[in-house]
Amino acid sequence: MRKHVAWIAGAAAAALVAAGAITYAVAEDGGPAASVPTADSADAGFARDMAVHHQQAVEMAYIVRDRTDDPEVRRLAYDIAQTQANQRGMMLGWLDLWELPKTSPAAPMAWMGMRELPAEDGALMPGMATGAEMAKLGELDGRQAEILFLQLMTDHHEGGVHMAEGCAAKCEVGVEKRLARGMVAAQRSEIRLMADMLAKRGAKPRP
Repeated sequence: MRKHVAWIAGAAAAALVAAGAITYAVAEDGGPAASVPTADSADAGFARDMAVHHQQAVEMAYIVRDRTDDPEVRRLAYDIAQTQANQRGMMLGWLDLWELPKTSPAAPMAWMGMRELPAEDGALMPGMATGAEMAKLGELDGRQAEILFLQLMTDHHEGGVHMAEGCAAKCEVGVEKRLARGMVAAQRSEIRLMADMLAKRGAKPRP
């Protein structure tokens, strides 16, 4: 339990460090006063939705870390938790800096022009795991937990890439567009890595 708490604290600390650099990064991009996004903009929508999307990825990483001793899976989970907690802190910090709400009455991904999709057991956006899938991950151990985690995270990354590509095309704040492009490249790389890790375990991504 202590290790679990320490791991969470490390991710939270990384997010705080990232948040501390937010003002400087946005100022370098022209400053918040130069062009503050509106609440219904792609910039605000992406920041809100991806913060929610990232939070689930961090939760999945925490869960699998305690369900397996495999160093490769634990290392990937740690990297995902640290990276996405960091990025989540940045996006929530931008919303604070822009004085915009962190929630919206609009449907998730409406900023991309997508129609409202029915939420399936907590899966608010494409790629997100359902509540039942998250519960199952918390019940499995060893290889079974590793395989389900890799499958769920592959789906999660594919949904994340779709959203990040939307921001890269529609967002107007330069630093946010660069973050989105970086997400696309990094998550595509991890999708390939996870396909290899699944193959080593006699499994494959879900159809």
